[in-house]
Amino acid sequence: MYGQPTAEGPLAEAPEGRCPAHGPTAQDQDTSAACPVEIDPLVGGLAEETEALRTAGPVARIALLGAEAWTITTHAEARKLLTDNRLVKDITRWNLWRSGRIDHTWPLIGMVDAGRSMFTVDGAEHRRLRVKTAQALTPRRLEANRGVIEGITTALLDRMAQHGPEETVDLKAAFAQPLPMSVVCSLMGVDPGLEPRLHELYEAFFSLLTPQDERLAVIEELDGLYHDMVRAKTAAPGDDLTSALVLADEGGEPLTPEEVRGNLEAMVAAGHETTVTLILCAVRALLTHPEQLRLVLDGEVGWDAVIEETLRWESPSTHLLMRFATSDIEVAGTVIREGEGVVMSYRAIGRDRAQHGDDADRFDLRRAAAGPVRHLAFGHGPHICPGAALSRLEASIALPALFGRFPGLRLAVPAEQIRNRPVLTQNELEALPVVLGAAAR
Repeated sequence: MYGQPTAEGPLAEAPEGRCPAHGPTAQDQDTSAACPVEIDPLVGGLAEETEALRTAGPVARIALLGAEAWTITTHAEARKLLTDNRLVKDITRWNLWRSGRIDHTWPLIGMVDAGRSMFTVDGAEHRRLRVKTAQALTPRRLEANRGVIEGITTALLDRMAQHGPEETVDLKAAFAQPLPMSVVCSLMGVDPGLEPRLHELYEAFFSLLTPQDERLAVIEELDGLYHDMVRAKTAAPGDDLTSALVLADEGGEPLTPEEVRGNLEAMVAAGHETTVTLILCAVRALLTHPEQLRLVLDGEVGWDAVIEETLRWESPSTHLLMRFATSDIEVAGTVIREGEGVVMSYRAIGRDRAQHGDDADRFDLRRAAAGPVRHLAFGHGPHICPGAALSRLEASIALPALFGRFPGLRLAVPAEQIRNRPVLTQNELEALPVVLGAAAR
C-alpha cells in the first residue's frame, strides 16, 4: 500500500553508518553526502518540514518515497530555474528512471509520467499544446462563466443554511470541494451526474494511502471517462471547453484526441484541487486571524488581498513534481547533476524571508494591500498554471459570498486539530469543521 512501505520496500532501513535509505543515496548519485530532508508522505507537520527545508538552504537534498532529488526553497532561485530550458519534464532524462531504480510502482509516478499534455512536454510541443488551451480558456470565456460560478455558489450556501446555526459542518465537503468541481464540469460540458464519481476518483488518485492496484484502476477509469467525453464532443461540439479544444485549429496543426484528453485530465486534476485548497486555506487563515478578517469585513483591504496573501502563505501546491536536468546546473553554489530530479517546494518558497521579509511566516493582508505580492504559487515561466485566472475568479466569488451569508462563521475545533490529507504535492486539508452561526438576512 502506498504511504505504508514495508521493510522490503523503498523505505527499508539503511546499512549501519549511513543515512536512512530512501532508494539511491546521495553518494550513489555523485552528489553531496549530506542526509536528505525526508518529505513526509502523510503530511504530518508542514511547518516543521518547511523550516527544515529553509534551514537546508536554497537548494536542498530531499527524500521522496524511495527516490532522492533536489528541491528549490527560495523565490529567486525558483524563478530562475522555472525558465531554465536545461530542466525538462521528460521522465526519460531521469537517471533513476533510466537505471530502473524507479519504475511504475513508485507511488508518485502518476505525477511525473502522466501521459502527453501541455504539462508533460517542453519547447515547441509545449507551446503548441498550451496555445490551443489558451485559445479555449480565454478571459471572455471565463467572464461569461461568472454567472455560473455565482449560481453554484449560491446553491451550495443555500444548502448549508439548512443546518442549524450551532451545528458543525465540514466546509470542505459542503462547499469548497463541490464548488470548483461543479464549475470545471460546467466549463468542460461534463454531465453533472459524473461529479460525485469524479470526486471519488481524484480523492483516491491523490492520496498516498491508495493501494497500487486501486490507483491503476482509477487512472484507467479516468482515461476512459475523458476518452468518451472527447469522442462525444468531437461528434457533437457544444459551447464548452472540451469542444473548444477539439475545434482549436488556429496557428497550425490541431490537437489530437489524445492531446485533448491529456490536457483536460491535467487541467481538471490540477485546477479543482488548487481551488479547493485556496478556499479552505483562506477561510482557515481568516478564522485563525480575526484581526485580519476584520480588516476585510470593514473594507480596509479587499478580497483580492486575501487571495494573494493566502497563495503566498499557504501555497496550494507544497512540492510540485518534477523536472529533470539535461546537463549540470550550478544553483547557489550547488551543482545539480545531469539526470537528477528537481522539485519546487512552493510552501517554502512562499515563506522565503529574503523575498517577503523577516515576517514571511506571518499572515498579513496589509502586505498584499500595499502592493503586488510577487509569489510563485501558480508557477512561473512557460509552465505557469493556465487555470490561475479561473481559480482566482472562483475564490473572489466564493469567499465574500460565504462570509456575507454566515458572518458568524467560526472553527468548530481548535486549529491545531485540523489535519492535512496524505497528499504530498497538495496542501489539502482532510476537513474544515466549522460552525456557521446565524445566516445573514
